[in-house]
Amino acid sequence: MDENELNSYDFVVNEEDEVMLLLHAQESEPQNPRFEIDMEEKSALLVRNENDEILLEGIEDNILDSLQDEDKLLVCELKVGETDEDTQIIYAYEADVLV
Repeated sequence: MDENELNSYDFVVNEEDEVMLLLHAQESEPQNPRFEIDMEEKSALLVRNENDEILLEGIEDNILDSLQDEDKLLVCELKVGETDEDTQIIYAYEADVLV
């Protein structure tokens, strides 16, 4: 897996307009995570812990609109396997949303 794949992410929105972030599992464990949104740049910084941050760029407007109304964002970090059945959730947590 190359670095671009490891930096990839996706957002899922359910019928209640709740947003979940899916991304590749990182090495360190999340502690006091927060999700800092920059509306002008259409980006966000996921601060997983004091040593680990992930910059997410090119976030779609509809996702940003949904996140503006949220206090928390559900984050699932996945270890992707060869098949869907082999994919595992390594970390699942809520991050504080800061706009």
